[in-house]
Amino acid sequence: MRTHYCGELNTGHLDQEVTLVGWAHRRRDHGGVIFVDLRDREGRVQVVFDPDTEQTFATAERVRSEFVLQVVGRVRRRPEGTENPDLPTGEVEVLGKQLTIVNAAETPPFHLDDDTVSEEHRLRYRYVDLRRPEMLDRIRLRSTVTRELRYFLDNNGFLDIETPILTRATPEGARDYLVPSRTHPGEFFALPQSPQLFKQLLMIGGMDRYYQIVRCFRDEDLRADRQPEFTQLDIETSFMDENAIMTLMESMIRGVFDKVLGVKLDDPFPRMTYQEAMQRFGSDRPDLRVPLELVDVADLMQGVEFKVFSGPARDPDGRVAALRLPAGGQLTRKEIDEYTGFVAIYGAKGLAYIKVNELAKGREGLQSPILKFLPDEVIDAIMQRTGAEDGDLVFFGADKASVVNEALGALRVKLGEDRGVMVGEWKPLWVVDFPMFEWDDDNDRWMSLHHPFTSPKEEHLELLDSDPGACHSRAYDMVLNGTELGGGSMRIFRSEIQRRVFELLGISDEEAEDKFGFLLTALRYGCPPHGGLAFGLDRLVMLMSGAASIREVMAFPKTQTASCLLTSAPSAVSDAQLAELNIRLRKPPEKGGS
Repeated sequence: MRTHYCGELNTGHLDQEVTLVGWAHRRRDHGGVIFVDLRDREGRVQVVFDPDTEQTFATAERVRSEFVLQVVGRVRRRPEGTENPDLPTGEVEVLGKQLTIVNAAETPPFHLDDDTVSEEHRLRYRYVDLRRPEMLDRIRLRSTVTRELRYFLDNNGFLDIETPILTRATPEGARDYLVPSRTHPGEFFALPQSPQLFKQLLMIGGMDRYYQIVRCFRDEDLRADRQPEFTQLDIETSFMDENAIMTLMESMIRGVFDKVLGVKLDDPFPRMTYQEAMQRFGSDRPDLRVPLELVDVADLMQGVEFKVFSGPARDPDGRVAALRLPAGGQLTRKEIDEYTGFVAIYGAKGLAYIKVNELAKGREGLQSPILKFLPDEVIDAIMQRTGAEDGDLVFFGADKASVVNEALGALRVKLGEDRGVMVGEWKPLWVVDFPMFEWDDDNDRWMSLHHPFTSPKEEHLELLDSDPGACHSRAYDMVLNGTELGGGSMRIFRSEIQRRVFELLGISDEEAEDKFGFLLTALRYGCPPHGGLAFGLDRLVMLMSGAASIREVMAFPKTQTASCLLTSAPSAVSDAQLAELNIRLRKPPEKGGS
């Protein structure tokens, strides 16, 4: 139906007859001459209809926004002074000779140029929203990124292998989506949170290098970079250690950024231990574009009478940290109060600060409600340790270490964005040497920081029994601009170590056999050393496109309440369908009832 895409036309096509198809982006009647901006996947071109072709002109008068059209015409140069430098086709136009309305359209729910349309409205009419150039560009970028990833992996000996979607429920950190079985009444499949166990089985099966661009499903609370169903690039290798895997994977990501965006990422990516990342940035996915850092001052606060500081300073699980904001003395009290409200989101009870007006005057040159609680020597030591200068502001966090890290870690990023102190556009790094376990106070037991199949460091094996909290794993996360792009680890490949880890996590032999028996059995039949990682494809494309949410790079995403406005899913099903599955629904309690 076409000879060219609309967006392809340029001065190289002058005087050629072309056939175009697409949507009427806009129609304008200029005193007897009708202009239609015809749009397809590749862009827009201006089509001109004049009264000389009477029938065609009459058809053009009927055209309205989003009509599907076919145009036959001749490419000509636009009259001098009417060129549109904002369009790739802006030097030419098509003189329409024939016009066919392939399909009419009702008035669209919104115009594609309207950037005030709510996300809810856009998702309800996603098929219209996808026609917007921004969405087309993002979907095209996603396709290009996917192609480059496949090209790299195919050329490095990886096999593209599918794993099951209907599997069994295994504890992996989030709720499973369950699928009732008709043929096995009362039993359920689970949709995979990741192909973790299957890719390990592929390594045991001798596949050596596996990858898959795969849909994963997690029933968890949503945010800008989470969806109930999402796509990850899943990778596993045998007979490679973590250094070899990390080197290969960063080469892949560098290549994608270079080929797709023309961006040269660091070579090699810097590496930072988990401990250093938490100490300096309060986060295990630090945004290195923000030069602000947390500075520990607990040792200076242990003897002060101010219990807000001395309490956490003396608590083994507490932390007192300072965060210096250069030129932060310009902040108003209202702005400081807004930042206090911001850190409260992360559990902080307040946000102490000191304004540095004139450092040389000592206490007299400083401004803060907390100065009266601090001795001169402590104030001087804080100023020296933080490197404070005239005009700066120093924020403080004092609480449990987890609260201080989360609150000040988020604050440093917000300050970096608000105050324009970010340096560089792209800052990748690897975070390594994660703790193997973290203590769960609510359940009074150890939990895996990553997942229970992560291998401990060889030199830390004895700590599994004597000091689990000091045991480090062979895990590694790739971080870019404060977002975790991908994470992985070397896996446990000896059955006796896997059982020891299960035991430490409170998973009995019976439960381990019930949940993971097929893996434990497989480990006994010549399992090779193996490891891998998974990249969040949606997050990667979100970052590369500059979108604010992964919903903007997915064709048909869910809302933040995990519903689809387009199809009205989830929805009720008939009693007949439930009966086939041997399921009976309980009536929800009546409102106001006990």
